[in-house]
Amino acid sequence: MVIASVLSLLGNEALMAQSYKVGVCDWMILKRQKLGEFDLAKQIGCDGIEMDMGGLGQRELFDNKMRDDQEARHFKHVADSLGIEIGAIAMSGFYAQDLTKRDNYMALVEDCFDTMDKMMVSTNHLGGVKVAFLPLGGCGNDWSTDKVKRAEVVKRLHNIGEAAKARGKRVGIDTPLDAKGNLKLLKEIKSDGIAIFYKWQTIVENGWDVVKDLKKLGAKNICAIHASNTDRVWLRNDSTLDVPQIRKALDEMGWSGWLFVERSRDVKMVKNVKMNYSANVYYLKEIFNSNPEPAVVLDSEGRDPDYVKTIISRSQKATDELGITWTPMGQNVLNIICNRYFKLNDIYAERDSIKQSDKQLAEAQCDAKLYRSHWGFLTDLSMYLKPQEIDKVKDVMTYDVVKVTYEAQCDMIPTLKEEEKQQIMAWLIEARELAIDAESSKKKHEVFGKYKGRINNYLTKRGYDLTKEREAWYERVKARGGKL
Repeated sequence: MVIASVLSLLGNEALMAQSYKVGVCDWMILKRQKLGEFDLAKQIGCDGIEMDMGGLGQRELFDNKMRDDQEARHFKHVADSLGIEIGAIAMSGFYAQDLTKRDNYMALVEDCFDTMDKMMVSTNHLGGVKVAFLPLGGCGNDWSTDKVKRAEVVKRLHNIGEAAKARGKRVGIDTPLDAKGNLKLLKEIKSDGIAIFYKWQTIVENGWDVVKDLKKLGAKNICAIHASNTDRVWLRNDSTLDVPQIRKALDEMGWSGWLFVERSRDVKMVKNVKMNYSANVYYLKEIFNSNPEPAVVLDSEGRDPDYVKTIISRSQKATDELGITWTPMGQNVLNIICNRYFKLNDIYAERDSIKQSDKQLAEAQCDAKLYRSHWGFLTDLSMYLKPQEIDKVKDVMTYDVVKVTYEAQCDMIPTLKEEEKQQIMAWLIEARELAIDAESSKKKHEVFGKYKGRINNYLTKRGYDLTKEREAWYERVKARGGKL
């Protein structure tokens, strides 16, 4: 499997107690300082979040809800109850705001430090959050080469760093520089309270080597990592990043800390927050920590590996449709669906074996086992999914025939009465319940075929001339440029 190959690549050091935690940036999952960020982070599979201080814009201070002590306690209580840590506090407003033009920059930073103290993690009630994020993007593209501008940036960062150090914190800055440039900058700043909040995207976009750059910068100079690239593909599909080798380098450096996913969204589904971030978090945990085993064990032992891969791929269509494939819940649901296919295969294989000596017994035993396991399957799904989500799983397992057939019937006969539509849907749902247990695609369609015949008989008795309705339907479809 993937995890085994990664561990083999990394060597024995990958098995050592290296501490990595994976989180997401709350402003990127559209939950900036919203209580829902903790539940969403839990669903995605995160260890924690990087909480933003709120918008800045033309405001005097950040739009920070955490200045209200009661609000802060409420946020912390929800985070604790869900087991989600606040790994860092971000001042993302400085992506657009110029640090050198904010006369009250220290007030803004102290506001961040106060919030860090309030958002203490469960395992460290004394010290609060230790890392802050400060991007320098708002300073412009030339601050690092403009001597006057650079001197002002350095002076302010020194002040910020000393204030951070006095409060037991570090401020991680995001710069456009490589390791050599960052080391020179840190030397100029002269404060242990300032470190680099390392960003893979910056390195890749400049054509630099992440592994070499990390090693040159050194573990002590990195306080946290934005472990993602620009939006294009998920991390697991990104050919510009060798994440296993990055892990190996960090292990060798002795670095540990937070990896936060900022971007790396699939541009084909860029608005699908849960799918994008859960896919990237799952991959990072696969590489850096190895994900915890799902509660539902995949019943793959003793089965042909190619067959298992086929079943996993088939089952994943359902979890993809629900947008949960790479979530912890999704892995359990995926295994439940896979195990259902395995069970069906076993039941029908046993039937075929018994058929050779007693056909009647074979069918009776098959029907009994199908009935019992059918409800067991639905019960297992109900542990993780809502009723409408279970219906979606059934639809995927039966090629969405219910929806396609129902919509076709309504399109063919626009004059259908409401009670007739309800009857058609009821029969299609009944057919679906039987079809999910059928042994093959052909058998599933045969089940629906029988019920389509029942529907046609019903409509004929209700006075519909199906031949004329179908001919008229054909002409309407043809007129709008479609095909039947």
